[in-house]
Amino acid sequence: VDAFHQAGIGVILDWVPSHFPSDGHGLAYFDGTHLYEHADPRRGYHPDWTSYIFNYGRYEVRSFLMSNAMFWLRNYHADGLRVDAVASMLYLDYSRNEGEWVPNESGGRENLEAISLFRELNEAIRKEHPDVLMIAEESTAWPGVSRPVPSGGLGFDLKWMMGWMNDTLEYFKKDPYFRQFNQNQLTFSLSYAFSEQFVLPLSHDEVVHGKASLIGRMPGNESERFANLRLLYSLMFMHPGGQLLFMGGEFGQTSEWNFKTGLDWHLTQYDYHNGVQHLIRKLNWLYRREPALHALQYSPEGFEWIAGDDIQNSVISFLRKGNPRDAIVLVVLHFTPILRSQYRVGVPSAGEWKIVLNSDSAEVGGSETGSSGVLSSRDEPWNGRPDSLLLDLPPLGALVLKYQSQNPSNDEGKPSDSSRGSSTEG
Repeated sequence: VDAFHQAGIGVILDWVPSHFPSDGHGLAYFDGTHLYEHADPRRGYHPDWTSYIFNYGRYEVRSFLMSNAMFWLRNYHADGLRVDAVASMLYLDYSRNEGEWVPNESGGRENLEAISLFRELNEAIRKEHPDVLMIAEESTAWPGVSRPVPSGGLGFDLKWMMGWMNDTLEYFKKDPYFRQFNQNQLTFSLSYAFSEQFVLPLSHDEVVHGKASLIGRMPGNESERFANLRLLYSLMFMHPGGQLLFMGGEFGQTSEWNFKTGLDWHLTQYDYHNGVQHLIRKLNWLYRREPALHALQYSPEGFEWIAGDDIQNSVISFLRKGNPRDAIVLVVLHFTPILRSQYRVGVPSAGEWKIVLNSDSAEVGGSETGSSGVLSSRDEPWNGRPDSLLLDLPPLGALVLKYQSQNPSNDEGKPSDSSRGSSTEG
C-alpha cells in the first residue's frame, strides 16, 4: 500500500463481512459451537455460496467485524473499502424460498442487526477516517444506501449502479438495427441516477464464468467491435456518477479474466488495443480537467437532457454542468454503424463549441470520421433550445464538445505524456 501511495495511486480493498468459508481451519464452528455464525441454518448458512453467515446480533461478532475493518484502515492505510454482497446482508430472505428464512421481530424481511452494523461501522469510520471511501455493492432498490446515517441512510459514500451495468451491457450486445427498439435501456438509468451516489461498475464479475470479455460481447466486424467498446467507455465516463473499470478493460483484453495468469499486455502493440488505451487516458484526463464532468456528478443540477428519445437515429444527447462559472459540456452518442451527416443538436448558448473528444479519431484507433475542431452555433432553434449545431456523427461514435463562449480563449492544452501517470488526484 505504501508503494502505491508513493506512486500517487489509491488502494481500495474488497471487504467481505457477508459470509465466510466452511473450511475446518477457518471460523466456522470455531470452538465446537456456532460461535461466529447463527446456529439456525435459516439464518447462519448461505445456500448460494455454501458458506456461513455472521451472527450480526452478537456483540462480540460485531466488534470482531468492526475491528477488522478498522485494522485495514489504521494499520495498512487503505483508502477505502468496497463492501461485498451488501444485499445478501440486508434481506433475511435473500436467495431463499418460503419457509427457508426467519422473519425479524416485526415480521419483516429486513435484517435489522445487519442494518445496525452498517450504520455503526460507517459512522465510526467517518469519525476516525473521514477521507476513507465506503462503497456498497448493493444490487437492489434498498433506499438510502449512500445517505448519511442521521438522515436515515446506511452511511455509505457510494453505491454500485448495478442496473446501469446490466441494462447497458444488454443494449450493447444487440445488433445495431435492433437498438432503436431498446433505447430505454440506455436512458432508464437517468430516471434514478441521483437517488444515490452511484458508481458505474464494469467489474471482474462482468468478465468471468463464460460471460466473455467486454470486447467479446460487442457485435460486428473487428473495427465495429472496437468502435462499440470505445463508445461504451465514452458513455460510462460522460454518464453522471463515478467509474469503475476492471483491469484489462482499459486496453480491450480479448479473453476472460483468469486469476491464474497475467493480463495480455502484449495486445497493446496492436492499433485497436493501443487506441482503447489512449481513449481511456483521454477520458480520465477530460474527467479530471472539466469540472462539468465531476463537480455535480451526484446532483441533478449537473445533468440536462437535450434529446433522449431519438430512437429512429439511435442517438442520445445531453449536457453535463458544473458550478455556474464552469464551462458546459455537450455529449452526443450515436449507436449505429453509419456516418450520420449534418445531424442537428440544440444547444443552450450561442457561440463556439470545441470538440474535445471524438471516439472515432485516429489517435484512439478510429477511422477519423465525424466532426472535429471548433464549431459555431446557428440561430436556429432545435430540441427546445434557442440555437443549434450541425454535427457529423461518426459511426458507433461519441462526440464531446465544450462551450467556448462567444470569445473563446486559447488555453485548451492537450494531455501530455509527462502528466499521464504522476498525478495523485482521483
